[in-house]
Amino acid sequence: MFQVRIHGRGGQGAVSGAEMLSVAAFLEDKHAQAFPSFGSERMGAPVVAFCRIDNKEIRSREPVLEPDALLVQDPSLFNSVDVFAGLKRDGYLIINTTKTLEQLGIEEAASKLAPGRVWTVPATELAIQHVGRPSPNAGMIAALARACDGVLALDSVIAAIRKKFPGKVGEANVAAAQAAFDSAKATQSSQ
Repeated sequence: MFQVRIHGRGGQGAVSGAEMLSVAAFLEDKHAQAFPSFGSERMGAPVVAFCRIDNKEIRSREPVLEPDALLVQDPSLFNSVDVFAGLKRDGYLIINTTKTLEQLGIEEAASKLAPGRVWTVPATELAIQHVGRPSPNAGMIAALARACDGVLALDSVIAAIRKKFPGKVGEANVAAAQAAFDSAKATQSSQ
């Protein structure tokens, strides 16, 4: 089973991102589940969403405590939430940022991950450019498809985006997702 935890803030589309990941998995004839966990329900409050993907039925219903992939839609959360909790050494960390790990203040925590497992993508900037609003979710799930090659195909992610957002909004999100897939990069070397 491949487990994903998405950390974001209310209004950034973390819950929709998890839903689109599960739809992408269904489109590949996999089993999936997606669900959120809210604190205070207001714009800008920390939000966590989860997605599980497997080739067989998923019976687990609890929050993802040991993710295989961690998506951080708002890097300011590193200062207020224990984002790294439960992340395995061979887990993936995908951050929505244009900053370095040093600028984010997470170089020590990130160095505990295996080489090639820390990725960055300018998902918010790409969303503003293509969609016209700072909603990084489509870019983040596309970056996951790139970083975690073989978990989900970009074509499935794009189909899920179109299903969630039909019409012009969907096509704008697809453009942001494609740009994020193309620009996502591994950033960390082994220490």
